Amino acid sequence: MAKQDTTLSQQIYDLAIGEDAARLCRDIPEAACHEQPRNFVRTTLSQAMSQISDGLVNPKTVLPWLLAAIGAPAFMVSLLVPIREALALFPQLIVGSVVRHFAVRKWFWVGGAIAQGLTALAMAAIVLAGFGGTATGWGIIVLLTLLSLARGVSSVASKDTLGKTVSKNRRGRVSGYATLIGGIVTACVGAAVALIPELRERQDVILALIAAGGAFWIGGGLVFAGVEEVPGATEGGVGLMDSLNEMRGILFTNREFRHFLTARILLLSSALAAPIYVSIAHEATGGSLASLGLLMAATGVAGAVSSSIWGSLADRSSRMAMGLGSAIAGTLAAVIAMLWIFMHSALAHPLVLVAALFILSIAHAGIRIGRKTQLVDMATSETRAQYTALANTLMGFALLVYGAILGAILSFSTLAALIFLSASALAGTALSFALRNVQE
Repeated sequence: MAKQDTTLSQQIYDLAIGEDAARLCRDIPEAACHEQPRNFVRTTLSQAMSQISDGLVNPKTVLPWLLAAIGAPAFMVSLLVPIREALALFPQLIVGSVVRHFAVRKWFWVGGAIAQGLTALAMAAIVLAGFGGTATGWGIIVLLTLLSLARGVSSVASKDTLGKTVSKNRRGRVSGYATLIGGIVTACVGAAVALIPELRERQDVILALIAAGGAFWIGGGLVFAGVEEVPGATEGGVGLMDSLNEMRGILFTNREFRHFLTARILLLSSALAAPIYVSIAHEATGGSLASLGLLMAATGVAGAVSSSIWGSLADRSSRMAMGLGSAIAGTLAAVIAMLWIFMHSALAHPLVLVAALFILSIAHAGIRIGRKTQLVDMATSETRAQYTALANTLMGFALLVYGAILGAILSFSTLAALIFLSASALAGTALSFALRNVQE
């Protein structure tokens, strides 16, 4: 059975990478080269299952609809994205310090994925329990907090394990193919909700989506458990305070790393623009499940059609993927702002915002795949866990500050928020193109 699995993995790997290029092995332990095909396939599949879960338990689309359906207070919707994103980043400084003490680090990813799955299943369960809108809403917020913390644990382990098991110039395609698979599944589910009357007329279909997302997270963790990870060095493991001092040194002495962080902060605009577009669409369509399905389908199709292209581009130049993605996002926000000023009635048509979310999702996929590949390839095997933990922890704080600024602007004017998002993304474009090409 193991031999059949290895043979099938080799065939899939050759097809995904190209038979000649698949033989190359660089920047990973020599002992890991033989297992690279199997690890590539398992890592891609587990990340794809995680991507499917992200689409089915999406804080930008599905969870806001759920809170509205149960009658939760409106302000809770504004908590979803900051909690989901920032709390997935905050614990990574501590987790990164702990991970370095373990020679095999895949189990952190496995545990985090299973924990995310269990919290998603618990969300569906408390809604079925019928505690009432406010109580259930707070329960969802608490569970989303736990889910986000578990995601933070998985994030550090994912990048570090990827750097030990898959060669440079292959890693972008792991994210690319995973996003492709996740996008196709999310698009199919969204299309079904939008087009099948029996589904779009049943509010409990949202609970089925969330429960399915939980199951995919658990399944992804079990798949990743089969990755063959060569034990790494643990002698570099230090205490938290020593780790903080080391990371402070990285931040103040590594100009390239600071440049990357600054660009990444500006690129937050692509993540935080989506709820604004969805909010405009929700108001225009009256919050129907058919609209939710169209938005899910748009994001899924966007990931499916663009991910492999972005992954291949990121393997050649991850800074180019970041820059092009942010250029698209910035230009889109500018176009929406122009429509807001000169053709506001056009924004009332639901397909306009569906198209906008489709384009934004393509752009965000490029930014996400590009920045992940840039960080992994910029670091060495000795510094990768530190770089990842430090970058993500700082980005957690930056996300809260950026979100607070955007929220203040949005409370004043939607148009001003769109202009702010456009300017931020275009500034991020310039900084991304100025990064070093770490794939050379």
